[in-house]
Amino acid sequence: MRLLNEICGKYTLPQETKAKGIYPYYTPIESEQSTVVKIYGKDVLMFGSNSYLGLSNDPRLKEAAIAAIKKYGTSCSGSRFLNGTLDIHVELEERLAKFVGKDEAVTYSTGMQVNMGVISCLGFHGGTILLDSLDHASIIDGARLGLSRVLKFKHNDMESLEEKLKACEIDSPKLIVIDGVYSMEGDIAPLPRICDLCDKYNASVMVDDAHSFGVLGRNGRGTADHFGMADRVDLIMGTFSKSFGSLGGFIAADSIVMNYLKHNSRQLIFSASMPPANVAAVSKALDIMESEPERIEHLWDLTRYAQKAFKDRGFDTGHTQSPIIPLFVRDTMKALAVVHLCLEEGVFVTPVIAPAVPQEDVLIRFALMATHTFEQVDFAVEKIEKVFRKLDIPFLK
Repeated sequence: MRLLNEICGKYTLPQETKAKGIYPYYTPIESEQSTVVKIYGKDVLMFGSNSYLGLSNDPRLKEAAIAAIKKYGTSCSGSRFLNGTLDIHVELEERLAKFVGKDEAVTYSTGMQVNMGVISCLGFHGGTILLDSLDHASIIDGARLGLSRVLKFKHNDMESLEEKLKACEIDSPKLIVIDGVYSMEGDIAPLPRICDLCDKYNASVMVDDAHSFGVLGRNGRGTADHFGMADRVDLIMGTFSKSFGSLGGFIAADSIVMNYLKHNSRQLIFSASMPPANVAAVSKALDIMESEPERIEHLWDLTRYAQKAFKDRGFDTGHTQSPIIPLFVRDTMKALAVVHLCLEEGVFVTPVIAPAVPQEDVLIRFALMATHTFEQVDFAVEKIEKVFRKLDIPFLK
């Protein structure tokens, strides 16, 4: 056996969970991404999706994508830097920049590419990247690729952040990168306090709004708009695979920073551009976000309803402030068992285990869409409580 196989062979968690019948990953869905999906021929309520506005199967997005394929084909066959820029890319970027209150925006082929490409590009030699301890993996990987040293501060702890900033030279480049809404815990970054620290210590801030667009701010404009401080945030990042119902991502900033990124970000320059269908679907989703605020209002009605339902039953939901509701289990095998048993009960939820969260914070992620109904939430809460009790999970705070 080669050494590579020997090393990889020591990783046996998937085999162990498969043997127990609780392996939860790569489950094939046989239908469109909606509030009800078909898995193994059975209808199941979907509470594991990131499609917060329920647009992934909206007929208007489908029609826009089909029309774009008919006009432009299925691929741009090159990077944005060379032959892969279409007029619809430029039009979408202009709209996105205006939407978030920045000079310019540019799209990448995935959200992960945005974070890896932007953070690494701005990770200058002699500088510092400061990360929240619960930042998304793409933020961490982007920081690792840069030339700056990387410091982590305690989650949403401004005293910890200030302590790290004090350890930096006042005139050295400093970039704080945070999630607007944290994708597993559902809480919101204290952006006003972070911006105050940026002013005090001559730092810049980048907000990953992957889970904020379509959820926070006017018409879903994100965290900076939610706090009324888009002018104080240096870079705003977003993905299209969630509320926008498509695939890809973007970064928005002032013209000086955008000029640098557009000519130095390797993940932008050396990756193929977003396919026409995805661009058109995002543009149509943006139309809907701007013209149908009632979608977001219903999402928040559902969120308050579901949060109360879980809390009334004693679930530990942490500090969530969003449609992402964590249900803490704090035991890996039991969390995987919850997912398996919930699926049998007709409810799809997802497990969040280490290294996505610390081992002691293992949880079940319950995520809402604007297209859910209150009756569907009631059904799911009842079934999840049944499963937690069956597994004797001490979910009471």
